[in-house]
Amino acid sequence: MVEVEARIGDRAEAEGYVAKVCFKTGPPGRVGIELEWTTHHRGDPARPVDPGVLGSALGEHAPRSLVPDSPQAPLPYGGRVTLEPGGQVEISTDTSDSLAGLLDATTADLEQLTGLLDRAGLVLAGQGCDAHRPARRILDTPRYATMERVFDRFGPYGRQWMCGTASVQVCLDAGLPERVGARWRALHAVGPALVAAFATSRRYAGVDTGWASNRMRACLAADPMRNGPPAADGADPVAAWARRVLDTPLLCVRRDGPWDVPPGLTFADWIGGALTPAPTYADLDYHLSTMFPPVRARGYFEVRYLDMQPGMDWVAPVALLTALFAREETVDEALAVAAPAEGRWIQAARHGLADPAIAAVAPRLLDLAVGALGQTDLPAATAGAVTEAATRRLHEGGLR
Repeated sequence: MVEVEARIGDRAEAEGYVAKVCFKTGPPGRVGIELEWTTHHRGDPARPVDPGVLGSALGEHAPRSLVPDSPQAPLPYGGRVTLEPGGQVEISTDTSDSLAGLLDATTADLEQLTGLLDRAGLVLAGQGCDAHRPARRILDTPRYATMERVFDRFGPYGRQWMCGTASVQVCLDAGLPERVGARWRALHAVGPALVAAFATSRRYAGVDTGWASNRMRACLAADPMRNGPPAADGADPVAAWARRVLDTPLLCVRRDGPWDVPPGLTFADWIGGALTPAPTYADLDYHLSTMFPPVRARGYFEVRYLDMQPGMDWVAPVALLTALFAREETVDEALAVAAPAEGRWIQAARHGLADPAIAAVAPRLLDLAVGALGQTDLPAATAGAVTEAATRRLHEGGLR
């Protein structure tokens, strides 16, 4: 095992490490969820939320980024509460080999969380963007302060994405070695159609942006190299990801004082001596945590492209995506169905289901996903609700 405090000797060592820790292979079957919501005062959603009020409401579950001496106790069914820089509240689950069990546990933890917030007069909003307030950072940490300065170089979208957006994230196994490439490509191929079908972030800060998913727009524009999708070059995804990580500019370097680094300085440059001392594997692990593409390799595949949904509608994209990747035959079929809209991330964010290429793909893809729900352990009632939600989204988009 590599010692994380050991210094990295050269680029080849670093790329080998990235490949090993980011693509852990084996039989697929587990799923995890990360759910984010913007947080608001009941009855006055445009009023900023005070960090102290939010910390008190979360109590023993508050993350230490908000309450430094918090015990960070998990919710009753194991979900961990974390916070995004604008005060968006997040539940992160452990992985499970039972989709039904995971949804039940997460729903119970969400009930606990909403109860805690309700007593403080706070509510969670089920959209991909804060529809009421402009983005404002409430977490004062070196990481987020530096991130804000880096993203400001690209325009206003970094602050919007950091502090005013919320997503549904689904974590799926990378799969067996011979299937990693197919699963990786399929997760990206189905992305534009699913972004469009589940877009909920047209409004931001009281304004109609004209974008179906303003959250996705802001994410991609915040830092295109760090947040953008992979190049569509058919390359080995493991090697391509390792190269991309090394060639991505550093967001920050942890140290006493400011964490800023010269613009454009990559992790490969650091290895090459641009900064001293040389980076450790712990530094590389931290750099990996500053990559925010639509799908992030973390030993598993973290799908990051879905908007948060109203109410309990988040169950639908979680279940449908999990069903698409439950069997390898369905993965291959999903890739074939989605291929005509592959790479249309901007069109999906801008036009949603009104984009002609996506409109031709989305009904077939969702029908495939609905048909694959039987490959999961969802009870009939839940599968029926998911089917209804998928049909409703297509109907709202004028496709059914």
